[in-house]
Amino acid sequence: MLRVMITKLRIPCLAALAAASLTANSGVAQESIGMVEASAPYVAPSSGVLAARRAELIDSIGAGVFFLRSSSARDLETEYLQASDFRQENDFFFLTGIEVADSWLLLDVRPDGESSVSLFIPERNPAREQWTGPRPSLEMAAAITGIADVQVVAEAEPAARAAFAHAAEAGIPVFVPQTQWAQHDSMLQGVTSDATAEIRDAGPLVAQLRLVKDDFELEMLQRAIDITAAAQRAAMRSMRPGMYEYETEAVIEYNFRAGGAERVGFPSIVGSGPNSVVLHYDRSRRQMEAGDLVVMDIGAEYSYYTADVTRTVPVSGTFTDRQREIYNLVLASQQAGIDAVRPGATMRDVGQASREYMRDHSGDLCGSRTCDAYFIHGIGHWLGMDVHDVGNYATPFAPGMVLTVEPGIYIAEENLGVRIEDDVLVTETGSRVMSSSAPRNADEIEALMRR
Repeated sequence: MLRVMITKLRIPCLAALAAASLTANSGVAQESIGMVEASAPYVAPSSGVLAARRAELIDSIGAGVFFLRSSSARDLETEYLQASDFRQENDFFFLTGIEVADSWLLLDVRPDGESSVSLFIPERNPAREQWTGPRPSLEMAAAITGIADVQVVAEAEPAARAAFAHAAEAGIPVFVPQTQWAQHDSMLQGVTSDATAEIRDAGPLVAQLRLVKDDFELEMLQRAIDITAAAQRAAMRSMRPGMYEYETEAVIEYNFRAGGAERVGFPSIVGSGPNSVVLHYDRSRRQMEAGDLVVMDIGAEYSYYTADVTRTVPVSGTFTDRQREIYNLVLASQQAGIDAVRPGATMRDVGQASREYMRDHSGDLCGSRTCDAYFIHGIGHWLGMDVHDVGNYATPFAPGMVLTVEPGIYIAEENLGVRIEDDVLVTETGSRVMSSSAPRNADEIEALMRR
């Protein structure tokens, strides 16, 4: 397995450095609240890893033409950019490993087994690069991607038209993306509308490859999860009644960056009290009070892979009896779901195991209803380059797949929301919880918060 070189640094996570000086109302001293392990902020897949992925894609195509576009450059003047850096389209990065906007990838797989791979990137523009930084030359792009045939982007359209014409003659399909952005790309729409070959969606082809993670992906995903778990621990240690949700969010996202994450995998959810029952609450404006529970659903992104770990903790550091009973039911229901993760099982099996446990062990905790009536979302999702990663949810589990298991109970009339979410790897014999370094037992959470 590929090893990621990690420099071990002891970095004190100060609230002041987290861009949120704790207010006088919070009563929290500016003390050390976290300890993260820093590493290089980006690790690129090797050209050999990328070549292996393209070879697998070629095998899955059998015979056909595959044409894929990168992300476009964004406009600082007209777009509301919440992150300053360019982020490549996931499928394009998965197959090329190159972070260049407005590029194209063309795979031509003939019925006789012959195949070719071509990459098209924009020409270098020294004047523009003074603003945006240097772009790779054709030779540099070939070295990064392992693709021998790298051409300027002006050649992409004629090359695609020629390949599509050959596909029509040979009676083989053409695979192009059918996402929303692709529907607005004039060049892609032009060449596909003129083609007489059968047009199919390229997305499911790559999704099937991304569903089972290779060793490099698992390394990157584990690093993202470790950073996220460290941020959860730091948030627990820092939390006090009187703090605002955004202060806890600042602690979390400071730890993301200090640990080497380049960005959040999704907007951080820090919902306390009445906001704990709002599934995708992301405003972080409320002042947290003693007696509240706070749901922290967060994920750091590291080298294009994102974690997704949720913990629910008492703001004052101690669960009430009522909160603990609900929490323990959610935790046990989650464990029932995790225990159901094994090769050959499906996401449906995991959800059924979790819900059945919750229903059978509700007692009178939720009044006349069983508590699964307050479990209002699915049991989980695939995890990888996207937080809700690509892949068919009916697919039986196989080693190398990664999913989340996240039951919850949300009782709005009590302002009582509990969600516990972990990232789980399917192994040869069962599963492994990749996010176990974030405490999830109620006693462990209280002990950490007391520290």
